[in-house]
Amino acid sequence: MWNRRGLLGAGVTLLGAGMPLAWTQTASAPAKLVIAVEQKASFCYLPLTIADRKGFFAQEGLDVTVRELTNPGEALNAVQSGAAQVLSGPYLATISQQIRGHSQTAFVLQGRAPQMVLGVSLKAMSHYRELRDLRGRRIGVMAESSASDRIARLILARAGLMERNDVQFVRLATSTEAIAAFHSGGIDAICYNDPTITQLEQSGALRVIADMRTVRGCTEIFGGPMPAGCLSAPSEFVAGQAKVCQALTDAVVHGLKWLQTAGPSDIIKTLPEHFFLGDRALYLAAFSRAREAWTPDGMMPATGPRIAANMLTRFDTTGAVQRVDLARTFTNDFARKAKARFKA
Repeated sequence: MWNRRGLLGAGVTLLGAGMPLAWTQTASAPAKLVIAVEQKASFCYLPLTIADRKGFFAQEGLDVTVRELTNPGEALNAVQSGAAQVLSGPYLATISQQIRGHSQTAFVLQGRAPQMVLGVSLKAMSHYRELRDLRGRRIGVMAESSASDRIARLILARAGLMERNDVQFVRLATSTEAIAAFHSGGIDAICYNDPTITQLEQSGALRVIADMRTVRGCTEIFGGPMPAGCLSAPSEFVAGQAKVCQALTDAVVHGLKWLQTAGPSDIIKTLPEHFFLGDRALYLAAFSRAREAWTPDGMMPATGPRIAANMLTRFDTTGAVQRVDLARTFTNDFARKAKARFKA
């Protein structure tokens, strides 16, 4: 049931896009680099977008191109192939990479919560009382081996729902598909992110049973903060380009600090219109829910790496996760300096 290869590996689609980009940096010109990201509009990576749109990268002497690669695993592959130097992706990818024999280091954390929510349909499950009531039900997730899929399986496992036929997972790749399936009765429950969840809540059709948009919710599910979006790069790059990594970290921490006090008008002025999906009010409502999920200072919580590894361990029968040297998957050196500089 667990599809260990999908959960622990980083199965990716090869980019068929010619020569890797050359890393360029001269004394007289800004450092040019590419940051690869999946689902750029996701709340998980909003600090990256803020740093880019507010010009914080340029202020640090960087010429950054944020390249969105929407197919699962494609952004990670871009970094592996040299088409990008830095990944804006889940911290879990650094653990999976080490299992595969590749050293990837997270150097600034964007989120301390995965911003996923598990909820049930009030129409289909009006008598819901406990997780065991989900036995035999259809649960919508974003994609196989996605964060929503992993988290749903983890929560259900705690209720003993681990067998192949205990529940049926329905893959819903877009918010439009997810909302349509929920309202039409195509699914009985859903594990998804915002603004989809907020829209379902506002419609009065959803009952939230596990909320991972908050530190408290993460503590209830995982035992503490769950490191989510981060900037990471091959460890050789992090070690050899310390000034560049510090500049990237400073820009992201600047963005994180900006987000702590940003109001609705600030968000509307800063983000591209397509982020709002045609409903600014809905986006702003979801934004208000997301504030706590972002780390205020870019620092990896002391317990974060172990909590993330413990989640992956649930899907590992080989012992590979236990052999990972978590100290090699992240560094707080750059974030610590940025925190002091910006008083974050």
